[in-house]
Amino acid sequence: MSDRWLSPDLVFDGQDLLNNTALRVVDGVVQSLVSTQDAPPSAEEISGILSPGFVDLQVNGGGGVLFNTTPTSDGIRKIAAAHRQFGTTGILPTVITDTKEVLTQAVDAVLEAQGSEGILGIHIEGPHISMAHRGTHAEQHVRPMDNATIGHVARLREASVAVLITLAPEAATSDQIARLSALGAVVSIGHSDATAEETKAAMQAGVSCATHLFNAMSPMQSRAPGVTGAVINSEIAAGIIVDGIHVADDMVGLALRARPKKDLMFLVSDAMPTVGGPDHFNLYGMNVTLVDGRLVNAEGNLAGAHVTMAEGVARLANEVGLDRAESLRAAITVPARLIEQGARAEIVGTQSRNLICLDRDLRFTGFLDE
Repeated sequence: MSDRWLSPDLVFDGQDLLNNTALRVVDGVVQSLVSTQDAPPSAEEISGILSPGFVDLQVNGGGGVLFNTTPTSDGIRKIAAAHRQFGTTGILPTVITDTKEVLTQAVDAVLEAQGSEGILGIHIEGPHISMAHRGTHAEQHVRPMDNATIGHVARLREASVAVLITLAPEAATSDQIARLSALGAVVSIGHSDATAEETKAAMQAGVSCATHLFNAMSPMQSRAPGVTGAVINSEIAAGIIVDGIHVADDMVGLALRARPKKDLMFLVSDAMPTVGGPDHFNLYGMNVTLVDGRLVNAEGNLAGAHVTMAEGVARLANEVGLDRAESLRAAITVPARLIEQGARAEIVGTQSRNLICLDRDLRFTGFLDE
């Protein structure tokens, strides 16, 4: 039996940043947290913060691989590996609006890859969305909710695979939303032009999340709150891209302060293959290029993001000004709990190889054991 003691400056235990705290690691797994004065003098001193890895619920690609164009278990593993190098230890590979065949292949790939390191389930983003807010999603593949998609979700849930599905209420009935929710999927409103009233009705039917708040949804106006205003006023979870491009830092801060409770917001990367890969990729037969930090397609639309969770959490703390512990909860705890995998946010029980190191400004510096 190997017995190892670690003494970092600070420990994120999934809820708070703790000082004067040491970790006991037995056979590569964190067994307990104790006061540093109760740890042996031989404890390894670690500079900065020790934390579980980031959890990203919206990952389109990485390492030069796009899930939609490589809907295979090997492709998913390559995407997960690309994000791991930046501190993300759990992802939902995300398939966006495409043909029925691609969606089937993506579901099969996730089922085959179940249990692989870092793969927590699947995010099905579209094709049941609003044409008005499709963004980079291909017009020819947008369609109303159908039994095929519900069947895919049922098959995934029967295999205990976590499912997050983004849809627009305009493209799905209340009964369909309720069916998806009853299956145990996290139903998320996104790419929608719904009114605030329609959004609230969707929440009553089973919507419990919102996809990349502010982006690809009806905006908040003085007399028309839209999806954006309805979500901010609600108690559902909401993902947000914090890269300074998709949403201005001031608007991120405004939304965080306006939510009725803490820990309703979580970070997503919405990352594309350029993260850990080349500066361009092909989507729907069109070239998407990284220009000044923006991924732009031939139509001039933003086509996903070129950002890591590590960059997002540092920006959340240092530019938006969110409390450090709350910033870490947004990148780890809130998303893990949303897909009912809260244990991934708890440092006790985590393998030491999955512990990440951050400096005091929440900048990722590497893995403990790499």
